[in-house]
Amino acid sequence: MNTSKMTLGRRGEDVACEYLVSRGHVILERNCRRGHLEMDIISLDGDGVHFVEVKSRTAPVSASPQENVNAAKQRKIAAGALRYLNSTKDERLARDLEVNFDVIAVVFDGGKTIVEYFPHAFTPMYV
Repeated sequence: MNTSKMTLGRRGEDVACEYLVSRGHVILERNCRRGHLEMDIISLDGDGVHFVEVKSRTAPVSASPQENVNAAKQRKIAAGALRYLNSTKDERLARDLEVNFDVIAVVFDGGKTIVEYFPHAFTPMYV
């Protein structure tokens, strides 16, 4: 991945974290890796634990950023989430929690930043 894409991705994740925190989420992890699997953001709120995929783009955008979270990507996120939940020592996750798979699309359009949050964006069919 080139440096400008990495910078854009990092900016998008920063915006997404601010957005989630403003809505009562506690950020547990960012860029969490489990083997070759990575989750952009893992957060916790009253609805449970959230595995959040962030898609960042610069306008003009030809397709909605969230459309890039295809079935293969969903399987990878779900597999990473399962590994994370099976290996975490975080006591906040020891109780039965709802597991949510969310997408946040961040579009930078000049001086304007557009954030779209898709809670419960997908339900993994299998891992």
